[in-house]
Amino acid sequence: MIITVTPNAAIDKTLTVPNFQTGFRHRASDSLTLPGGKGINVARALKSLGQPVVVTGLVGGRAGQQIVEGLAREDILSDIVRISGESRTSTVVIDPTTMSQTEVIEYGPAVTSQELDGLLAKIEYLAKGASVVVLAGSLPRKVPDDFYAVVMQRLRRTHCYLVLDSYGEPLRLGVRARPHLVTPNLREAEDLVGHEFNDEQDVVDATAAISDLGARNVVIKTSLGCVARFTRGRRSHVYRARITELETIVSTVGSGDAFLAGFLDARVSRRDLPDCLRAALAAGAANTQFSGAGLLDAEQARRLFETTEVVELERAARH
Repeated sequence: MIITVTPNAAIDKTLTVPNFQTGFRHRASDSLTLPGGKGINVARALKSLGQPVVVTGLVGGRAGQQIVEGLAREDILSDIVRISGESRTSTVVIDPTTMSQTEVIEYGPAVTSQELDGLLAKIEYLAKGASVVVLAGSLPRKVPDDFYAVVMQRLRRTHCYLVLDSYGEPLRLGVRARPHLVTPNLREAEDLVGHEFNDEQDVVDATAAISDLGARNVVIKTSLGCVARFTRGRRSHVYRARITELETIVSTVGSGDAFLAGFLDARVSRRDLPDCLRAALAAGAANTQFSGAGLLDAEQARRLFETTEVVELERAARH
């Protein structure tokens, strides 16, 4: 069983607006409303891939009720902690004529210490029956930046595979708690190591730097693939994975979440690491054919798997 944790769950509204311009009145040609937040998006993709998954997190108010009801409609199992504040709403405007995306994201509710303690207790309870715990997304207001680090410290004795997919200070502090896997994109990785990347070697070096900070395994997502460093015993293996670019893309929102779902689906199925990376890229690409985050067609992902390639760049002993 995989558990995904979304402390800052949201209502995700996606509007398709041809020829979108700021300052003008527009009529959307299509709209889609789904429960959202990174952990929920990962769970949605995992369910499409056939993996048992349970969602937990914090929800509140009418928006929170919509999130719970929406998960039930999608048959995604959830065990959510209710809070007094109102869950946030995120809006994405997709312009199919220019392939541009505009996102407006609310901060989310303030959370009390008692509500946060309730979530910690829920995660510990669910982790007893899980093999993987995914900690994903931003944190609501008044939640300490070290929340993910605290969760991982509490779960260390469960022997769950701990995945951290966040950014900024929660990621920086969380990496020190030695997650089994972190999956930043290029911008998030640059922020974590403190400088911009100029070429592929910079990305390879960044995987080593992030590993030195505490992460056991690191995957940095790039525009057409990823660079990954996996540690096995005293040795590190570095891979570059790529996928053939698709001719048509509907939306890239949530493709990173689908990428993580594809990786975990392959990993719990005990496939080798190069195949896990290929499955991740295929799932991420399959998500770009839909306007909703975490939506994908499993059969299409299997076909896209054949358009991926993985090359081992480096094999070295750890210091």
